[in-house]
Amino acid sequence: MTKRALVCGAGGFIGSHLVRRLTHEGYWVRGIDVKQPGWGTTEADEFVIADLRDPQKAAEALTGGFDEVYQLAADMGGMGFIHSAETQIMHNSMLINVNVAEAAARAEVARYFLASSVCVYRDMQLGEGELSERDAYPAMPDNEYGWEKLYAERAVASYAREGHFQARIARFQNCYGPEGTWTGGREKAPAALCRKVAESSDGTIEVWGDGSAVRSFIYVDDLVTAVLCLMRSDIDEPTNIGTREYVSIKKLVELVASAADKSITPVWVPGPVGVQNRNFSNDRIETTGFQPTVSLSEGISRTYPWIERQVRGG
Repeated sequence: MTKRALVCGAGGFIGSHLVRRLTHEGYWVRGIDVKQPGWGTTEADEFVIADLRDPQKAAEALTGGFDEVYQLAADMGGMGFIHSAETQIMHNSMLINVNVAEAAARAEVARYFLASSVCVYRDMQLGEGELSERDAYPAMPDNEYGWEKLYAERAVASYAREGHFQARIARFQNCYGPEGTWTGGREKAPAALCRKVAESSDGTIEVWGDGSAVRSFIYVDDLVTAVLCLMRSDIDEPTNIGTREYVSIKKLVELVASAADKSITPVWVPGPVGVQNRNFSNDRIETTGFQPTVSLSEGISRTYPWIERQVRGG
């Protein structure tokens, strides 16, 4: 029989790519979001505009019966947005996560996926060894977005312990790729840098910080593959999803400049950089057989031309 999946946040970047993968695999998919997909038309069999902060709307989203729920809906963005909209993020995302988990439990869904974030971890020093999933405790996230994600993880895990569904919880590292948010204040670092380089006419761009902060970035197709590997596994604990390729923001600027075939000089300015360093173990997700296939250099070479077309109005 055809499997049925509900994707919450299907109008967003990762959600729309997940919908595409599931439908191509033969699922019947209902997508739900407060907005239409940002780029092109949805590939969901049914797409519903609804505000999941309303518990009645969350319950209605589950009507018809589903084998799997993928909960990616959230009020989020890049570091600038995360640091400027703390109460908005806490209020909106907490309501969504509680409402969807409760509705899924009442609808007797078999498996429930929650998109969490590596923002649940503390700040790290440069050169510090890998953190495993258990190192999220004692908890000390750098921002309220991370605290909200920790609460969501615990809420979903509590439903699973009571036997309402099997839970799969992923802590995403930074995701990038074509069709992601690239302007407006909610874009993440790779998209923001691609836009700035595309817009630069004098070979300079402003970048927050001093370039020394270290991050890992995962291409959207690899992330979706990892989500499905985790969902189909027996792993019932929070699981990091990312790559083992870490770069400084300075190096990321260089990769974008290379993809654009431009000589770019970053001008370092004060701004909300976030934590100094990220370094997480991917051992757990790799037990499913998952391995990322797109290097950061290759991913940026695919992403930059798409963002450059948007900048030029195409």
